[in-house]
Amino acid sequence: MAATVSAFSGLVGATAHADPGGPKGNGVPEHIFYVMMENQGNDDILGNTADAPYINELASKYNVSTGFHGVTHPSLPNYLAMFSGDFQGIWDDCKAGADSKCAPEEFVADSGDGTSGAALTPEQFASASNKAHMFSGKNLVDQLEDNKVSWKAYMGGMPSAGFQGEFAPGDVNGTMVKLYAQKHNPFMYFSDVNSPGNARLQKVVPFENGFDADLKSGNVPDFTWISPDQCSDMHGLSHAAATLINKPTCEEPASGVAHGPIHLGDDFLKDTVTKIMDSSTWKNSNSSIVIAWDENDYSGFSGGPGSPVGKNGTALGGGDAPLLVINSKGGPHKSSSKVVDHYSVLATIEQMWHLGCLANTCDPKTSGSLREMFAG
Repeated sequence: MAATVSAFSGLVGATAHADPGGPKGNGVPEHIFYVMMENQGNDDILGNTADAPYINELASKYNVSTGFHGVTHPSLPNYLAMFSGDFQGIWDDCKAGADSKCAPEEFVADSGDGTSGAALTPEQFASASNKAHMFSGKNLVDQLEDNKVSWKAYMGGMPSAGFQGEFAPGDVNGTMVKLYAQKHNPFMYFSDVNSPGNARLQKVVPFENGFDADLKSGNVPDFTWISPDQCSDMHGLSHAAATLINKPTCEEPASGVAHGPIHLGDDFLKDTVTKIMDSSTWKNSNSSIVIAWDENDYSGFSGGPGSPVGKNGTALGGGDAPLLVINSKGGPHKSSSKVVDHYSVLATIEQMWHLGCLANTCDPKTSGSLREMFAG
């Protein structure tokens, strides 16, 4: 597919320096709010006005990509792809840590889901199984800080800033409740963020305690990452956990459309997007909201331009998933069917803000651009 590449395409991890004070001018967003949702394909959301009325209202007014895909399966690699331009060669949702190594969960014979229709090569399986889940490569935070672009990450269900546990609240009277899940927080998988005494950890904060206050005060960074909790991101919880917290609609179904989690996620987005749009930051600046889903929960493994290729040359993709872009400066509604993925989103932000490029966002064959979805 055709792809747009920044002037820094040939320099992996290259960094250009923006004007002090963050991105301004030339019609690019001054603020970007990036929201990562979970585990739904296009057919689960777009047109599903019963479970997702607000999202479909947004889709009718603003910009929609119907060609968006997860880079691969399961969740964690897609978060890493968006954060670092590389899914880091893993196919699991394991915890962060230099001593944390896990065999692939997907694209293996015993996966128990639709990914068993494709397979990793023996080399991919062996490499992934021996890869420590604490990465040292350059990431989006490095790019932002190198270019004096402010940032903050808000994590739903996180009990405290820089929390290093895998789940929260965790064990509640013998039931594991995973409202916060580390696998949806890519910041914790990089050693230059997740290390003792690192000031960056204090910028990875609970959504519930920080986002509304920062929005009301106007203390909004240039780049905002939001990972809702697992009842609000459409992932869902086990039956026991959903029952324990008295949220039966949060239960993740064994199969079929996740009606309850989708509705909860729609409610979350209505509340959050409305607050952003009502804020002085939104009203007084050129800003954008990107709402992306990580993957389509194993109902397919079609890929984007950067998806890995496995045994017999089969794409090990994350399937189709929704993506919406809302711009404060409006413009006509746009719908794009161009095949893109998380690398394309990251590459577009890098290009607009002159951040350079990271790994797969440097290569036109594994990247792409969604520039036409943003105002200006």
